[in-house]
Amino acid sequence: MRAILDVVMIALNLYWWIVIASAIFSWLYAFGVVNPRNQVVSSIGNFLYQATEPVLRPIRRVVPTLGAIDISPVILLLGVILIQQVIIRYIYPYVF
Repeated sequence: MRAILDVVMIALNLYWWIVIASAIFSWLYAFGVVNPRNQVVSSIGNFLYQATEPVLRPIRRVVPTLGAIDISPVILLLGVILIQQVIIRYIYPYVF
């Protein structure tokens, strides 16, 4: 059981970095730093979009945007932290 929890924690950490990379990539794309016609850049952007959008879409429906600022990635990251803390504080101590 502990090994399953370790895999879940690794997956949550990996998803944390994917969400951060997606936010940074969206800023770079919006400011024209990256070339969207480049095939590698396009495939990276497509992967990040497909990995994060299914989770961010319900958050965006509930939470309004603050002008041009989208805070849904911040809320998602806080949710990931919450899940990790629940696992660390309430599940890990009771698994042998």
